[in-house]
This record gives sequence, C-alpha cells and structure tokens, in this order.
Amino acid sequence: MDTLSQLLDDIHLSGGEFRYVQAAAPWGFDFRAEGLASFHLILGGSAVLYQAGEEPLRLEAGDMAIVTSGRDHRMLDEPRPVTGELPNLADIIRGHDHDPLMLGGEGVLTSMLSARFRFDADLAKPLLAALPPLMLIQGVSDEPPEWLRIGLEFLANEGLGRPGRQAIVNRLAGILFIECVRDHLEALPVGASTWLRALRDPALSPVLSVLHQRPEYPWTVPELAGVACLSRSAFAERFTAVMGQPPLSYLAEHRMRLAVWQLQHTSQPICRIAEMVGYASETAFSQAFKRIYGSSPSRFRQQKD
Repeated sequence: MDTLSQLLDDIHLSGGEFRYVQAAAPWGFDFRAEGLASFHLILGGSAVLYQAGEEPLRLEAGDMAIVTSGRDHRMLDEPRPVTGELPNLADIIRGHDHDPLMLGGEGVLTSMLSARFRFDADLAKPLLAALPPLMLIQGVSDEPPEWLRIGLEFLANEGLGRPGRQAIVNRLAGILFIECVRDHLEALPVGASTWLRALRDPALSPVLSVLHQRPEYPWTVPELAGVACLSRSAFAERFTAVMGQPPLSYLAEHRMRLAVWQLQHTSQPICRIAEMVGYASETAFSQAFKRIYGSSPSRFRQQKD
C-alpha cells in the first residue's frame, strides 16, 4: 500500500453528509463546525468565505474550499456587514435530503454542494496539523476538476434509501479528500518545511509506510535506516529534520493514538491492545499510557463511555 493511502486509512473518515444549496442574493450562512471537517464546492455563481483571523476568500464556479481544521466559518454572496443571526448549515446539512436547500432573496443565484464529515481526532492529528486550515482547489474554465466531476455524478446517482448508502457516501467523501490532499502535495514547493514533505521523500515515505502498517513490530533505528536505504546517522538526522521528532518518538506517539482509538471504539481487552501497539506486557503499556494521558487505560475507557 502506498504511504498516503495507509495514512488516510488510519484516520477513519466517517459520517459524510452532503447537501446541495441554491442561494439567491442576498444570502449567507454560518458553518459552526464543532470539530467537523467540511467543504463547499461552487457549482454556479460565486461566494465569499470568512474565517476569523483570515482574509476573506472569494470562490468562483468550479472552486472548492476544504476546511480541514474544523473551524467555524461563514459564507456570503458578497463582502458586506451582517446583522442578526444566520442559519447554521452544519445543522441543516444533517440527514440525506437530495432536495436543495433554498436560501436568500431574489437576486443573483449561487449553487453549491456543501459537505460535513468527521475524522478520528487523535489519529488524524499529524496529517491535519500539516495541512493548511483551509485548502482551495480551483476549477478550470468554470468547471470542477475531472476527478471531482465524476464524484459528483456518482453522488447524484446514489439514491436515497439504498442499502449501504452511508458507506458509499463516506467513501466518496474520502475520495474527494484524498484528491484534495494529492493536489496540495503536488503543489508543495521543493524543500518546503512540512511534515507532508516526507510523503514525497523517497527515503522517508517507505519508513512511514512500514511504521503505519506494522506499528506492533519492535522497530529499531538501524532497521528503519535500512528501509530508507540510508546510514543510521543520516536517516535519524533526515527523519528528525522533516518530521520534527526522532523516528522512535513518532512511532511511540502513533502507537498511543492507535491505543486510544481501540479503547474508545472496541471492546478489545487491554492486554490485547497492548500487544497490538507493540508493548511486551500490559503493565508496560499501562505505565506508558498513564504518563501521557494521566490515567490508566481501563479508567480512560470508563471515562469515555
């Protein structure tokens, strides 16, 4: 499996929901995200996206804005002051309604597709921290990119009430997100100082892949240097410079993120979770877990129930 696929599998994207919006000027809505990732694809017309502390972003037909950070934001037909409350699209979008949401007055029409979806907060942290809080995919000649057009056609044909629809929608949201990350990766300048640079590094990418494929294995720096085809010192220096931490520290943090997911989402016994994340004993795992999270794995599980 290629490294990006492995990393994206780990974040457990779920809960994808879409809603078409037909908005006639003057119009506006808030998106109080509550930690949810979201995107807005402009199918016709234009819009302006606002995030606190950021410059307004104008979106034209064919553009898609992806808010990876789960931050609240606002969409308006044009830059203007707003009085009173606006509808919260994050709440309205819930459910599986193919009928477009009608907003605004009787002016120029903007049509868009908006979506909300969720990542596992802990497992997605390294990837989302490396991405900008807002990504823009610009259309070509007022049309979405080809990969996006195909995804939209597929979504339009996915009828309500069909068995497995939520799984299909989740996977489609995942595909759209993967393509956005791909576009962002390809646009990174050479030598960019970012964790994502490792995915394009011929030495570090296979190392990330094996760490995520086999987190339970007792990896050593010399073994990982062999995977990277570098000397031990050159590998350790390169990994630390790009990733911001030594390789075994990265592995330890990833193991704990996996352990948290298992504690929150499965009924696996703690001894089995310890084994799955590379600890020789439940005691060693519990001690390491408590140092990071301040409670034992069993108490942590009880508190999250």
